[in-house]
Amino acid sequence: MNKLLEEEIKLLPDKPGCYQMRDKDDNIIYIGKAKNLKKRVSQYFLRPQNGKTQAMVSNVNHFTTIVTGTEKEALILEMNLIKEHLPKYNILLMDDKHYPYIALNTKNNDPYLKVMRSTKDKKFVYFGPFPNSESCYSTIDILNKLFKLRKCKNIPKKPCLYYSLGQCLGPCINEIKEEDYLKQINDIKRFLRGDNKELLKELDSKIKQFNKDLDFESALECKKLIDSINRINEKQQVEFIDKKDRDFIAFSIRENYIGVVFFIYKNGKLLVKRNFVYELIGEVNDFIIDIINQYYVNNILPSEIVVSNDQIKEELENYYPEINIISPLKGNLFNTLLIAQENAKEAIDEHFLTARLTDDNLKLLEELGKKLNIKTPLRIELFDNSHLQGTNAIGAMVVFINGEPCKKMYRKFNLQNKNTKDDLLSMKEVLFRRYSRLKEEGSKMPDLIILDGGKTQLEIGLKVLKELEINIDIVSLFKDDNHKTSGLLDKDFIEYYFDDNKGLFFMLTRMQDEVHRCAITSHINKRNRNMYKSVFDDVNGLGEKRKEMLIKMYPTISDLKKTTLEELSQILPLKVAEELYKNLHK
Repeated sequence: MNKLLEEEIKLLPDKPGCYQMRDKDDNIIYIGKAKNLKKRVSQYFLRPQNGKTQAMVSNVNHFTTIVTGTEKEALILEMNLIKEHLPKYNILLMDDKHYPYIALNTKNNDPYLKVMRSTKDKKFVYFGPFPNSESCYSTIDILNKLFKLRKCKNIPKKPCLYYSLGQCLGPCINEIKEEDYLKQINDIKRFLRGDNKELLKELDSKIKQFNKDLDFESALECKKLIDSINRINEKQQVEFIDKKDRDFIAFSIRENYIGVVFFIYKNGKLLVKRNFVYELIGEVNDFIIDIINQYYVNNILPSEIVVSNDQIKEELENYYPEINIISPLKGNLFNTLLIAQENAKEAIDEHFLTARLTDDNLKLLEELGKKLNIKTPLRIELFDNSHLQGTNAIGAMVVFINGEPCKKMYRKFNLQNKNTKDDLLSMKEVLFRRYSRLKEEGSKMPDLIILDGGKTQLEIGLKVLKELEINIDIVSLFKDDNHKTSGLLDKDFIEYYFDDNKGLFFMLTRMQDEVHRCAITSHINKRNRNMYKSVFDDVNGLGEKRKEMLIKMYPTISDLKKTTLEELSQILPLKVAEELYKNLHK
């Protein structure tokens, strides 16, 4: 331990706050919080460490602290600082998937439903999370058929098809009474909380009446709705009769790696399981608390949290006094917690099978920096283009931070150059648009740019950076005679092969695969939208609302082409259906 650290430790206060570990270049490499800064920070240097903690401590040249009034203030400050600086040794839940919620707008006497992945907008009441988008959208489809809320994004000047079908109250032409909307809202809330027995009885009565009136088509529609509702009502493997929103959190440790599992229960039913596996840094409980706090930054707090450790329980009670936090020793909650712990153990075992311990991303990035004679590239941006004979051309950029994909930073570019068949011109456009904007905004630049086209792409990249007067390290992956990625070209066109470092090869090829996937997916989505456009635009009488309805009912052009004229004529005027059918089968 150097003398500067010794002096800084002596000056540490016995107060709560945040600490920032810094390297010799004054870069923040780790941020933490503490009830007592003096005790917590000194532990790093006065106790023997191992694994990733040892690696972090060995790189600390000095540290700085910020004193706060309370532990909770320290937590909020820590979260904000981590988000701002993205330190290399902090856990960053960038693989955290935002599950979809059904959001019900209840403000301004104008309720409507939509799918959202963020729960920050206070105008909405949220239900979920749902395990996937498909189940979320299918539930909304049922709700839209059962309840007469508006379906339009913006209220039109004249009635839409849904009003004609009796599936909307028509706020565009009618003044809706507040009590009518309140009834709809309350009915929807009851449905989404599992209370739909009365609704099923009502639908069953309608079926009997429709059959009596020989209206078999309407009876069939009601039967389909009942089947859909029953599927939603199917029992989960584990269910609590108190119908609480409750999260179970358990963990397991293996060889300095920790797996944390969240079981998310809504209305007493298990909806989602979340796994996180990381190499341990610092104290176990502090590390778990950091994961939990980062998780709840972007996810709704339940009414109750069940944990497997009394110390964690006490810590969480300080941060979330409004939540009931328990650590049971027996009963159904304890049994579910045991299942969560078993899942945490399985998550670590799976991690060990699929990701070798030697494939430490930070270590590999350090090796990459040494190989290229640059600083460790903690933030890497990769680019790729995709098109079909020049049509529907898309440029894509993905971002990796500390070796992990950061999807919220991904960008796509609709290419504007006239010759989109020319990959070099397309790459030049994308790079120029990306870095001219970052320069103009004064935003943070990446540590490294990786292209995927050998010498020609690298020349384009260097030319753009020179023109913009920006100094960023840039390399390009190149392929061998069998079209397999075999090495890197640096800015001086020196070749580096991967023969001696398979770990680095696999990490870079995973990055390469991700930018390819992103580019191709964006291209296909754009192509599908344009295919719909080319089919729809020449059809007289096919307005925007009918187009939206068709796209919703038939997600791909292939699905739409399989429909018969008779089927189309059920949802479109006959002349419009005939013209569309003709267009589809040209």
